[in-house]
Amino acid sequence: MKLQRTLALAALFAALGAAPIPIPSGAAIAADAPAAVEAKAGWYGRIVDAEFVARHAVLPKPEGVQIIDSRPTARKYDPGHIPTALSIPDSQFDKLVDKLPQDKATLLILYCDGLECMLSHNSAFRAEKLGYTNIRVYAAGFPDWVKAGHMAAISVPQLKKLMDEGAPLTLVDSRPKERKYDKGHIPGAISLPDSQFDKLVDRLPADKASPLYFYCEGLSCKLSSDSAAKAVKLGYTQVKVVPEGYPEWERLYGAGPTAAGGAAKPAIQAGKESGTITVASFEQIYRDAPATIHLIDVREPNEFAAGTFKGAVNVPVNTLEKRIDELPADKPIVFFCGAGGRSGEAHDMVQLYKPALKTFFLNADIKWARDGSYTIVEKN
Repeated sequence: MKLQRTLALAALFAALGAAPIPIPSGAAIAADAPAAVEAKAGWYGRIVDAEFVARHAVLPKPEGVQIIDSRPTARKYDPGHIPTALSIPDSQFDKLVDKLPQDKATLLILYCDGLECMLSHNSAFRAEKLGYTNIRVYAAGFPDWVKAGHMAAISVPQLKKLMDEGAPLTLVDSRPKERKYDKGHIPGAISLPDSQFDKLVDRLPADKASPLYFYCEGLSCKLSSDSAAKAVKLGYTQVKVVPEGYPEWERLYGAGPTAAGGAAKPAIQAGKESGTITVASFEQIYRDAPATIHLIDVREPNEFAAGTFKGAVNVPVNTLEKRIDELPADKPIVFFCGAGGRSGEAHDMVQLYKPALKTFFLNADIKWARDGSYTIVEKN
């Protein structure tokens, strides 16, 4: 009976527009709550599910709503968060309170790291004390968001960190090329305007497990999220967006390269095995900047004649030691064969006898056709 009275009061307060009240442990949650969630002691009284959040976690960012990530910024928010969410860790709530919307009627949706995490509930009570009147907590939080199949986002500082570490990734600029990309873009990004996605889809790596990151013109722009959704439909399994996009990159790290000043050369991304170049990185360079590397096919002449990469030179691995002084030193060398064995041997040999040369190898299964097309699958 006591529980029923409490629930009735909660519903009445909600109907009157009053501040929500906490519901005791074991009580079913009314209003916006998903039916499967049971409240825990100390929870905030208005709980919502992933479907509710998804209606607001869209680009362009809607007016009148702010999603808040209550987890630690660098350790949790930066590597993955709900798109459009603002990082206000509960431990720093009082210091960062000026980041909250000025309008106290703004819908605030707070979340953290799952049903056992209290950070979002704690912050919700703090926001209520400040006078905010329209607060919800996504109690299942970010783990549930990902489990439900929704797109995750990363921060611009996290993107910079990945790039500095040489992590394998393909960064896609979804903005119009001439009007936006050519006037400044994030270094290493390829131009694949959302309006031309279907025509230029071959610019994406062949390996559907390659990490893809899409960005455009900030929280007011939906091109990156639209392109990311198209990539998911094509079967890519590691797709994320960088919602703050180029404006935030420019604010934090300065203007990027322009077409007039020469687009940035795609960086070589090292693979997991020492000496390797990732397939995604190789394909981007081969497509966009082939003149920045030397391609050396270490298979036998008859294999080379049957098909190879355009511009490659044939130096069979069994002749490499005698010809090692012929190898060019002005640009990085990428050795390749059909399965990664001979190319890895070539890399090891050069590092043993001439370590000053910068060499990489493709650890992948590759097949070529006489028309120049090829298939390539990276090895784990």
